[in-house]
Amino acid sequence: MATYAIGDLHGCYVEFETLLEKLDFSPSRDHLWLTGDLVNRGPDSLGCLRRSVALGSAASVVLGNHDLHLLAVAQGHGKLKRNDTLTDILEAPDRPEMLEWLRRQPLLIADHERGYVMTHAGLLPQWSIAQASELAAEAEAVLRGDDVDDFLSVMYGNRPARFTPDLTGEDRIRAIVNVFSRMRFIADDGTLDFAAKEGLDSTPEGYAPWFTYPREDDPAGDRRLTLLFGHWAALEGRTPDAQVDVRALDTGCVWGGSLTALDLGSGERIAVPASR
Repeated sequence: MATYAIGDLHGCYVEFETLLEKLDFSPSRDHLWLTGDLVNRGPDSLGCLRRSVALGSAASVVLGNHDLHLLAVAQGHGKLKRNDTLTDILEAPDRPEMLEWLRRQPLLIADHERGYVMTHAGLLPQWSIAQASELAAEAEAVLRGDDVDDFLSVMYGNRPARFTPDLTGEDRIRAIVNVFSRMRFIADDGTLDFAAKEGLDSTPEGYAPWFTYPREDDPAGDRRLTLLFGHWAALEGRTPDAQVDVRALDTGCVWGGSLTALDLGSGERIAVPASR
């Protein structure tokens, strides 16, 4: 059995299938970890979402910001943007089943036996793995619960920009979700910058990439875990000056780069170039 972590699909269905063929992937034998942003901006968001759902227990998925955007738009709490490619999903006959599946996906996956933890955007260095897991579960309960519509109606926003333990209500859940799905640059105190979205040369004054800060050890674990994340295509899979063990997996397939898989057993990277 092989386990592979694959970077953001963003609707790149042809490349996804090509990569699975290159891996000789079998859902009866192997397992996938998907870093989120299954949908949007690419040509076949519907194909990627359907394929992910169909993989069933052979795939573990974390939610990305574009996945959450789809959920909000579907509930009438967001508008399609000019470059969005979500219409096919919103008009699909199996839309209800796919969106129900999507909202039940986690924000964080940890496998202490293999030594990996995965979120879409990364992990706030002020959080241990144990604390991050608890906070992820808190937000997941809202997304999976009966009050999900209430949260999706207030999900968009950059405030509060820093998570603090005393936050409550919608501000608390929004801050947690923003860390897991939108984080790139942070200040020393964990304040997120939401404006800079390009490469490291766009680092705002007083901020740095989240992975350049030392992270708290997991008090419940016997060793530190390697952090897998997507979200930041401009890194092109590189994390210079990292102070933690990380693997950046979004290599910008939707922008003409490649779709990358990491073999969690061997550490080998396997990629297929964008077909466009």
